[in-house]
Amino acid sequence: MIEYRNLRIALLGGGSVGASVASLLLEHGEELANRVGAGLELIGVAVRDLDAPRTPAIPRELLTTDAESLILGADIVIELMGGLEPARTLILQAINSGADVITANKALLATHGPELFEAAEQVGAQLYYEAAVGGAIPIIRPLRDSLAGDRVARILGIVNGTTNFILDLMDREGASLESALATATALGYAEADPTADIGGYDAAQKVAILASLAFHTTVPLESVYREGITEITRDEVESARKAGYVVKLLAICERLTDAETGVDGVSARVYPALIPISHPLAAVHGANNAVFVEAEAAGDLMFYGAGAGGRETASAVLGDLVSAARRHVIGGPGVAESTHANLPVLPIASVTTRYQITLQVIDQPGVLATIASMFSDHGVSVEAVTQSVTSVESGADGPRATATLVIGTHAASEAALAATVAAVDESPVVSAVVSVLRVEGL
Repeated sequence: MIEYRNLRIALLGGGSVGASVASLLLEHGEELANRVGAGLELIGVAVRDLDAPRTPAIPRELLTTDAESLILGADIVIELMGGLEPARTLILQAINSGADVITANKALLATHGPELFEAAEQVGAQLYYEAAVGGAIPIIRPLRDSLAGDRVARILGIVNGTTNFILDLMDREGASLESALATATALGYAEADPTADIGGYDAAQKVAILASLAFHTTVPLESVYREGITEITRDEVESARKAGYVVKLLAICERLTDAETGVDGVSARVYPALIPISHPLAAVHGANNAVFVEAEAAGDLMFYGAGAGGRETASAVLGDLVSAARRHVIGGPGVAESTHANLPVLPIASVTTRYQITLQVIDQPGVLATIASMFSDHGVSVEAVTQSVTSVESGADGPRATATLVIGTHAASEAALAATVAAVDESPVVSAVVSVLRVEGL
């Protein structure tokens, strides 16, 4: 029998996720209360427009435009407004009033996370954010709690459903980037302005959060290297498939040592990469997300599921709500974030990776030897080369045959690989550097 007083829940934001949270909380409130040991009373939902249509509908009497007054009467505040402001100000107000806070705001955490966590620690409050990365996938708690005693070496993540849907459509149906994006938009997977997704900004925010958790150090958003998928072509995806790879937009963070300086640090980066079809991440289709964790003791772990959606993300929010409510019933201070390792965030040049470089070259004797020499001069070892004659182009001395070379490298520093590509691009025997893709997951 529940004897603890009702816990007052304030919800900020009535969009797709907010409306789903309100609906599920009202629908399953009694069951959740039995799990917690206290009633969960939704005291109000702060919105910008009281008359905006919402699916599912929120009872009119719960809606308000006065977020500040709502916060002052709450034990737990759920922030689902998105954006940096007024979300940051309202979360700080909630923390300073003694409330625990649950948020799905990845942009805010990636930009102002340290400030918010410090504020919560000062007053003994707790900031929960399972829904900020991976939607319904439970990844925050495993990294923060279950793997806290392990040593995470590396994380590879598909953390943006829009780009995964687009690349998957290009791979499985041979669609162009433009047509795949149009399909994603029509189905509601992409926003009217898809820049945050296809430009890699959304994934960069998420990998900053994952890296901070996994390596117990603050990883600022501006330290995350970022490339989107805007330059990926149908030909690249097709060539990848023929070679036994798929193209995925990967969010990667790992421990590493800079080969030049010997400095130990972490890397956080986002870019499209080739991964072998044998890797578990290659089987992540549609708009799903997955996070692949490589830990020293636990070994390889993969978390897979829906990365977005109102009810799916609401599931993660309600999981946080149950945790927060239990803490109120049982008592005790909030658990501070473990971000005190103070490891430096190393630049992309410090990363060791592999490249697959596609070149259009003049088809004449000695070209392959010339290119191989340039790779050798920069300390990059060639693993494999495939060649095909592609076309005839006009040159200063008349028509000349050109060939396509696809060169796979062994692992080398990003700095050496980038310098190699720059040198090859300047070579008179190279008509064009068609594409450069990194290879991950080997």
